[in-house]
Amino acid sequence: MDITSLEKTYQRIDRNLTTPRQMLAILVYAGMNHIFSSRRIECACQRDINFMYLLEGKPAPDHATISRFRSKHLALCIKELFAQMDFLLEDFGVILK
Repeated sequence: MDITSLEKTYQRIDRNLTTPRQMLAILVYAGMNHIFSSRRIECACQRDINFMYLLEGKPAPDHATISRFRSKHLALCIKELFAQMDFLLEDFGVILK
């Protein structure tokens, strides 16, 4: 999936260890598991092995970072990213049109 539009909105700061790709993966996986609260996502990143795998050994982002990423970065390009995801799922035969 091409996430260059997301990466353009995201300036990586040294203290911010998670990449835009990891943050997107965390939010998509959280949504798939019906976890929408940034505080619950933070807790899942600290306790759930699946979230830890997505973080690739990096520390869990705090709830403010998750919330800020969702509102300031992901909101700007979510339609484009989900359209790409829709096309990928259609190509894999997961969804029918």
